[in-house]
Amino acid sequence: MDFIDQIKQLSARIEKIKDGIQTEEATKTSMIMPFFQMLGYDVFNPLEFVPEFTADVGIKKGERVDYAIVDEDGTPQILIEAKWCGENLDKHGSQLFRYFSTTKAKFGILTNGIIYRFYTDLDEANKMDDRPFLEFNLLDIREPLVAELKKFQKNTFDIDMIMTTASELKYNQQIRQFFIRQLASPDDDFVRYIVGEVYDGLKTQKVIEEFRSIVKKSFSQFVTEQINDRLKTALGSEDAPQVAPKADESTDDEVHTDETDKGSRIVTTPEEIESFYTIKTLLHDAIGEHTISYKDTISYFGVLLDNNTWKWICRLQIKSNSIKLLLPDENKKPLTFSLNSLDEIYDYKDKLVEVVQRYLNE
Repeated sequence: MDFIDQIKQLSARIEKIKDGIQTEEATKTSMIMPFFQMLGYDVFNPLEFVPEFTADVGIKKGERVDYAIVDEDGTPQILIEAKWCGENLDKHGSQLFRYFSTTKAKFGILTNGIIYRFYTDLDEANKMDDRPFLEFNLLDIREPLVAELKKFQKNTFDIDMIMTTASELKYNQQIRQFFIRQLASPDDDFVRYIVGEVYDGLKTQKVIEEFRSIVKKSFSQFVTEQINDRLKTALGSEDAPQVAPKADESTDDEVHTDETDKGSRIVTTPEEIESFYTIKTLLHDAIGEHTISYKDTISYFGVLLDNNTWKWICRLQIKSNSIKLLLPDENKKPLTFSLNSLDEIYDYKDKLVEVVQRYLNE
């Protein structure tokens, strides 16, 4: 079985069991150990995969990290700090940070069995960076990152090879997050930079505000055009499905899938992509380690929690003469709100957060 197939198989298993796991120990045995077993490590051999590895911190003796992967001499190569699958990893980095500086390990991994954050010491030798150079989400597999994860397999593990790409990976991730934020809501500095390239007049705050919507729309259109070009290239045809405005169509309240008749086409518009990134930005702090995705249908554009159609956060019906935002009530019946523009989605942040919290508390 290919490595990517192994990852997808593990991902499907974790999707099924994660809601029933209530403790850190259960997370370790049912999610984390299988992950490292998939990478080729003998998780039941304490001479290779060491549980409760001692990492004394200063005057504090007996400090232990959950696991350490060691070489034949017993020297730690990778430290692993494990948390319950429902934990937000953002508040746990400092613990791994302390352990990292007291050992010879070159990599630290912080995980809750779903998210795996890989750290090293790019900024300062022997001091773990504040930000990971690689983050892999088993419930949101991004194939370009699979090749990077594969470098951590036992039979291909090479510290020098990983370090040559770690810096690029780290900044690539930060740049992507920057573009996601700007696509959803361009900040003053970004707009000012763009304006400086196309406008010769004085860049006052008023000018910045006037250009903000233009920059946002242009950026969205540029992304759409790139998607269309990639589709054409991949399909080898000028007739490839386009990300383009869709026809005005009737609505209903049923949950749809992307499966349609062969003669039908579901097209995702720039406005829908824009709304998705706006909603994703608004919910960034609320979702923790969960994911947000979208599912386009003939009748509406849906935003989902953890790619689960039963956990729909909202639906949008964007037509030439109207915009409707549908939010689920406690019984998942849609409540409809009419918008004058997509910018009004920001006014519904509290209601969107409320929906997400309701799902997380179920």
